[in-house]
Amino acid sequence: MKARTFGRHLREGSKSLGRNGWMTFASASAVTVTLLLVGVFFMLMMNLNHIAKLIENDVEIRVHVDAAATADDRKAMKEKLDAIKQVDTVTFSSKDKELKDLINSMGDEGQAFEPFEQQNPLNDVFVVKTKEPTDVAKVAKQIEKYPYAAKVQYGQDQVEKLFKVLKVARNIGVVLILGLLFTAMFLISNTIKITIVARREEIEIMRLVGATNSFIRWPFFIEGLFLGLLGSIVPIAVIIGVYSVLYNEVQPKFDGFFELLPAFPFVLQVSLLLLLIGGLIGMWGSTLSIRKFLRK
Repeated sequence: MKARTFGRHLREGSKSLGRNGWMTFASASAVTVTLLLVGVFFMLMMNLNHIAKLIENDVEIRVHVDAAATADDRKAMKEKLDAIKQVDTVTFSSKDKELKDLINSMGDEGQAFEPFEQQNPLNDVFVVKTKEPTDVAKVAKQIEKYPYAAKVQYGQDQVEKLFKVLKVARNIGVVLILGLLFTAMFLISNTIKITIVARREEIEIMRLVGATNSFIRWPFFIEGLFLGLLGSIVPIAVIIGVYSVLYNEVQPKFDGFFELLPAFPFVLQVSLLLLLIGGLIGMWGSTLSIRKFLRK
């Protein structure tokens, strides 16, 4: 395509936005609301995945070694644990360390357990971490069958609930985002249709004098792109402002309870994504509209 021809398409596409001012405003506003909701849901999903991944990475299997086990038995057990293909790391924690950690975790109340330091009732423990958090339950059941595995703990109920909630949240988020994107595309498509109807005679004349479908289509294609990009400006500004405040001002007050994704480059990635989505749904919506008209 020649530069002069492309310039003509750009002018026609931008003029069309002005000719249909109210419809342009309505469509851009609808895209703005849609992309704002998409951005919010996307941020929630990404941070939910981030927090869930941190929780998942903390999930571990604690294998309490029977008090009757000898040093050789413990060595043999560690070798068996290391041999499990789903296992990432195996760390030994002596019963003395377990008691010390218990006392420290309870603060002043932990002093009540200090008399047990002479006759420690706790067991030695192997702390097992799997390569994939979803393998925890399977590996734990396998370890339960090992000799001298007195007790195997991994928070079964909490782990299974976490995986279920995460899966449901992801599915709901994907469905909502797809629904919002199709809504925005539909609104842009209708705006382009109104423009096509208003310029129907002009388009017919262009076809009669030999204009190709591609030549007719380009201004509408660009108009849809502009509508999508216009609708992405406000959501990008809101996302950057709100998320930066949340990360810099709110999260420090809840430090230790949850950890958000760092504001940068996360907000820039979301902004580029919204800009890309806005442009794509705008072009897609206009393409669908003009394609139906040119087939007539």
